[in-house]
Amino acid sequence: MNKKSLLLSSLLICGLDAAHAQFFGMNVNRDSIQKVTNADYADMIAKLGIAEPRPGRDPNNPDANRLPNYDELMANPFVHYPEALVTFDGRKVKNAKMWNKVRRPELVKYFEDEVYGHIPDNVPAVNWKVVSEEKVDMNGIACVNRVLSGVVDNSMCPSITVEIQASILYPEGAKDVPVIVEYGYMAGRPSPFAMSFGRQNGPQTESWQMMVVKRGWAAATIVTGSIQADGGQGLRSGIIGLCNKGEYRKPQDWGALRAWAWGTSKLIDYMESDATFDATKVAIEGVSRNGKASLVAMAFDQRIAAGFIASSGKGGAAGWRRWCGESVENLTSSGEYHWMAGSFLKYGAEPLTANDLKIDQHELIALCAPRPCLISAGRFDADKWQDVMGMFMMAAKASPVYELLGAKGLGTDVLPRQDEGLMDGQLAYRQHNGGHEAGPNWPYFLDFFQKNVVDK
Repeated sequence: MNKKSLLLSSLLICGLDAAHAQFFGMNVNRDSIQKVTNADYADMIAKLGIAEPRPGRDPNNPDANRLPNYDELMANPFVHYPEALVTFDGRKVKNAKMWNKVRRPELVKYFEDEVYGHIPDNVPAVNWKVVSEEKVDMNGIACVNRVLSGVVDNSMCPSITVEIQASILYPEGAKDVPVIVEYGYMAGRPSPFAMSFGRQNGPQTESWQMMVVKRGWAAATIVTGSIQADGGQGLRSGIIGLCNKGEYRKPQDWGALRAWAWGTSKLIDYMESDATFDATKVAIEGVSRNGKASLVAMAFDQRIAAGFIASSGKGGAAGWRRWCGESVENLTSSGEYHWMAGSFLKYGAEPLTANDLKIDQHELIALCAPRPCLISAGRFDADKWQDVMGMFMMAAKASPVYELLGAKGLGTDVLPRQDEGLMDGQLAYRQHNGGHEAGPNWPYFLDFFQKNVVDK
């Protein structure tokens, strides 16, 4: 088997979804995958007792009724959003104690019940082992690259194995260093230079790992697909399938976003056991679906010191009640439902809509407070599916919670111009001049992390 075939096979084994597999040049049997997905999807719909979910938005559909909306005059069909600082029974949250004792717990429970699902009580232990450790020259900086495997105890269902793949790059001789964790598709030797897809010429740019080790910190990658496959066909395997002993999910069971976030928490457990890393100074970063998972991870695990939430869209920083780009119905479709708890599907089917949710995504951002969090977006033309304005709106609506807890929010509800971010507070927003990516905002996030976490 040649190197390319070996790499692609490894990616598929790690749970790479069909779309990404095709991006890497793999031939996948989409019919087989869809057949398994459809059976799982039908099982959840039957359990919920709902009609067929409404179709999501599709920019390539000839039916004008299926096209996404990008007109701001039509993007806010629901005027009222839930108040982050008002409890479900109508009480005003007046201080940090009431937030931490009453409001935060009820929001966590609702997000678990209705949106992202619960981590089961029987989730098994993870035993981390070092697969390899080698010295790496990062453009003149002597580093060590440690590849890890987190072996999940599968005694409850030996036919399902889960090994979390991760790697951590750090300067040689480092002790008690901060760590930036990124969700990725493979763990291995990093490069000083950024990967370039579709760009054959032009200057090489520094990789995010290079930027991190230049500051004397550690750069970690955790492979989402090694935790849970990115597709409905994988819900009876991975950590979700292991906990269910290969059976179908129950409506309030966790989806892939929560599972990937759980894997991050297990990696932090490992860092707490190793003096090389400062587990109190761990940041999480991800783009697109990984941006969604990054926000979920930070919201639920308060050990995460900071977040870089890039182009996360619906299910991430963009509001459910916004009609712009991706819709609730996209996330309740057979292509994306696996990210969510099964119970979320009912909001994409009659008679319910996004407006029937008691929460919106500003309250997920608020669960991160008062820890530093940067909401990142790309250009309007290149990142419009993710609803750039919607992500900003949710950050603005989360700001009062940051302020209640003694931190600084955005300080405005007026969208700043591209490349003029709101970076002074602990909740920050910046729209860069790139596309659906984090790249141009990496230096700004690292400065933000330095100021708000490392130098504190």
